[in-house]
Amino acid sequence: MAKTLIEIDLSQSPYKNEAIHNRWHPDIPIIAWVKPGDDFIVQTYDWTGGFIKNDESADDVRDIDLTIVHFLSGPIGVTGAEPGDLLVVDLLDVGALPQSLWGFNGFFSKQNGGGFLTDHFPLAQKSIWDISGLYTHSRHVPGVRFAGLIHPGLIGCLPDQKLLDTWNKRELDLIATNPNRVPPLAAPPFGATAHCGTAKGDVRAKVAAEGARTVPPREHGGNCDIKDLSRGSKIYFPVYVKGGGLSMSRSTSSRTGWRNTASRTRSSSRRRSRRPTTTT
Repeated sequence: MAKTLIEIDLSQSPYKNEAIHNRWHPDIPIIAWVKPGDDFIVQTYDWTGGFIKNDESADDVRDIDLTIVHFLSGPIGVTGAEPGDLLVVDLLDVGALPQSLWGFNGFFSKQNGGGFLTDHFPLAQKSIWDISGLYTHSRHVPGVRFAGLIHPGLIGCLPDQKLLDTWNKRELDLIATNPNRVPPLAAPPFGATAHCGTAKGDVRAKVAAEGARTVPPREHGGNCDIKDLSRGSKIYFPVYVKGGGLSMSRSTSSRTGWRNTASRTRSSSRRRSRRPTTTT
């Protein structure tokens, strides 16, 4: 039977859970190890850590501090995975926690970062979607019901220091080309709201100061939002640190973010000098 490696408490802030982090950095300690081929379950918060509520007001979407996101469960190490390998991840199942069968979507306020077509939709908006088996429906969008394809919107491995430094320089250089753009071109490191897992002392300070924000996808995976990365998918991630450091965040359903979810996963490593296969 698959073991649950990471559990969440919906009544507790993710900042109090040391199996959670919200930055990418090689010094974030791995919190659990698995052997190649092991099946395991990971529970995840929604990307805001529970800030968005199931109610009729969009004030939470308007007021959220976007420097806190995204909250990731992990990192998980795979025994034998070394830099230069590929980490093979099989998504065996993905679903919402039974005590949290709802999700949300919305528009960010232009005054708080903005979003897609922010000049056309400058005000914060929110809709709540309830899950009924395969289908989802919303009291805020009456008459609409669709089958959701649930997938981990954010999943990837820890970078090494060289790759992290490349990210930070690349993104700071991009921001400098248009520093006042709304939405911003990139999200630079921001230590005040960093959650660094079990890192303490000087290590925590370093992670907070340098840790890459989780907003974009990058070479390691990250915020992919690919709907087809659902149950039955096999994903190959490059390994940059010993063990890989696999982490994942909120699941998404055809662009509706589920609040809190669990993924059943299997991981193994492959040497990059060999051609990857589809068998495990």
